[in-house]
Amino acid sequence: MLDVLETDTAFAGPRSIDTIPGAAGIGLRAVHYDDFLATAPEVAWIEVHSENQFAAGGKIHRVMEQVRRDYPLSLHGIGLSLGSADPLNLDHLRQLKRVMQRYAPGLVSEHLCWISVGGRYLHDLFPLPGTESMLAHLVPRIQQVQEVLGCQILIENVSAYLRFSGDALPEWAMLNALVEKTGCGLLLDINNLFVSSRNQHFDPLVYLANLHREAVQEIHLAGFSVEEVEGTTMLVDTHSCPVWPEVWDLYARSLRMFDHRVPTLIEWDSDLPNLDILLGEAAEAQRLLENAHG
Repeated sequence: MLDVLETDTAFAGPRSIDTIPGAAGIGLRAVHYDDFLATAPEVAWIEVHSENQFAAGGKIHRVMEQVRRDYPLSLHGIGLSLGSADPLNLDHLRQLKRVMQRYAPGLVSEHLCWISVGGRYLHDLFPLPGTESMLAHLVPRIQQVQEVLGCQILIENVSAYLRFSGDALPEWAMLNALVEKTGCGLLLDINNLFVSSRNQHFDPLVYLANLHREAVQEIHLAGFSVEEVEGTTMLVDTHSCPVWPEVWDLYARSLRMFDHRVPTLIEWDSDLPNLDILLGEAAEAQRLLENAHG
């Protein structure tokens, strides 16, 4: 749910861009605003959902003005619907650009998925088929987004529960091709990769070995849920619990495959815990980063 508040606040104007450090950060949600501002925790960077900043004013911008003074910021989008058959929403892009001008994020990311059809938006991130026709559809749309925003964007892999019958390209090949053809970067969600690998029965280490890892500029970690569907165990990307041990293990193994320290974010979007629990997850990610790269 987007945090839309109506009270106005002054536009502060553009500020200089802070590079996102190769360290652990957290996704900041409304329930943690007051505790975060009161305690000013020692966390390396903050990420927020882009669309939550589209409101003209209100508490959300009063909070963000203060947060942005003290922390590097990344914007993470959920609404561009890059894979949809609908035309790109140019109003959405204009609002995103306005937020970027206001807060000068170090990174801007979006999901490799579709969420809209016929102008109606759905509350989920639907995966895309691995086909040459889908690749041809995505390339000009990502190029257009980058041209309008005036910057590179990162594309994130989403969780998938079934495999398309017509898939010809594995997801890592799709991502590699998008990097090569558009110049975009990658946001690697390790939890999503683990969830998809279990649901679709592939080896995530093969995926990582083939991915253009030099293009990965951010990593996400989160928790999943386990559900039984008609006698089949499915992992569901709910962001509603701590990072599972298996995901921590895959993260630690993936770090050894990178030549650089990748900024890593803890995502938690439902059944939110106290802020100190979220910060504890970030501290574990930081420990593993330092173990892998010193």
